[in-house]
Amino acid sequence: MSKVRKILLNENEIPEQWYNIQADMPNPLLPPLHPGTQQPIGPEDLAPLFPMELIKQEVSKEAWIDIPEEVRDVYKIWRPTPMIRAYNLEKKLDTPAKIYYKFEGTSPSGSHKPNTAVPQAYYNKQEGVKRITTETGAGQWGSALSFACNLFDIDLEVYMVKISYHHKPYRKVMMNSWGAKVHPSPTDLTEAGRKVLADNPDSPGSLGIAISEAVERAATNGDTKYALGSVLNHVLMHQTIIGLEAVKQMEKAGDFPDVVIAPFGGGSNFAGLAFPFLRYNLLEGKNVRCLASEPASCPKLTKGDFRYDFGDMVGMTPLIPMYTLGHNFVPAPVHAGGLRYHGAGAVVSQLLKDDLIEAQALHQLECFEAGITFAKAEGIIPAPEATHAIASAIREANQAKEEGKSRTILFNLCGHGNFDMQAYADYFDGKLQDHHFTDDELRANLKTLDTPEIK
Repeated sequence: MSKVRKILLNENEIPEQWYNIQADMPNPLLPPLHPGTQQPIGPEDLAPLFPMELIKQEVSKEAWIDIPEEVRDVYKIWRPTPMIRAYNLEKKLDTPAKIYYKFEGTSPSGSHKPNTAVPQAYYNKQEGVKRITTETGAGQWGSALSFACNLFDIDLEVYMVKISYHHKPYRKVMMNSWGAKVHPSPTDLTEAGRKVLADNPDSPGSLGIAISEAVERAATNGDTKYALGSVLNHVLMHQTIIGLEAVKQMEKAGDFPDVVIAPFGGGSNFAGLAFPFLRYNLLEGKNVRCLASEPASCPKLTKGDFRYDFGDMVGMTPLIPMYTLGHNFVPAPVHAGGLRYHGAGAVVSQLLKDDLIEAQALHQLECFEAGITFAKAEGIIPAPEATHAIASAIREANQAKEEGKSRTILFNLCGHGNFDMQAYADYFDGKLQDHHFTDDELRANLKTLDTPEIK
């Protein structure tokens, strides 16, 4: 290949369908259970929260789902996104590895999240929905959905994890600019929030708590639906537009990855890049390693239990078969707020259980060091979430150097860090620390759960 740095597509090459990996998984998903009866749920149980078209996508076994033209027209604002060969990083690491990254920070909100925010807003608009509630961790999802709801004239109410609300004030301003109302969660606006505050008035919040508040608001208001930025099957599927574009770009580069890496919170970031490549393993016998990079402070894939658990803290959502640290787990307030979630999506969990993907847990100091290394080499300051993928990619590149063997590495640079300067300031000031959880502490937390175990 000639020394081409950016591998580009034109807007006519934006995929016309999303990829639904459920069609090709060797073992089907266990069914979600009703939070009250603990019996398998049906579409009618989800209808109060989601529009029917998204419910159909959630349970679909079709491999390819058409992307509506109205959604593709919005995608054209920033898609296709570039794939970049990281020559400067390769040189800095003195590695024989080839390193590519798919850069999702070119979207209006600066991350990959609009890939699902836009279709979710579209399908709600098609059913006449006027108001949506949601949660957000670091603010990427909340800002993406604010952007999308503004386009489709839908009111939005966002519950933002309190620690991130204070760490990232400009994310709140972005949401306000697109017309959303933003609350620092936990709040006194919901029963769930009031319960948390009664137990701990200084709670930093968590995604599980924020989800409880947003779901409660939707479930108790007939004119309101709820939208989730990760975890659920339809959300992961919408994100596969990333990997589908990446497959085409790799073809243009005359290359193919040995390992695909993405940050991991609930699963959409990882699924978006990895699933279209994992399809080649499932159907064509290729051996691409798909590596999920999660924070050591919230290690659900590397230390969690595979069992049924709630997606929220209070227990209002359906029970999902997942790798979990327990829905009552409140992660340490690390700056990678988008990855501070107690559980993993059902699809990713099943794939990990079947040994079809890998997971790795990293501490935040290593990740920030990797982010600075990347910024100095490639010029882009990454979001704290994205630094996890970068740190894993650097580990892979260093291993290739030690072995004296080349390998092709592709990772998802899921967003820029332009609104995360406080995180970098804390890093340079020596205020960040690694958070360690013992296995005994995690086991003790899991023992408090009364959700069904999976035999």
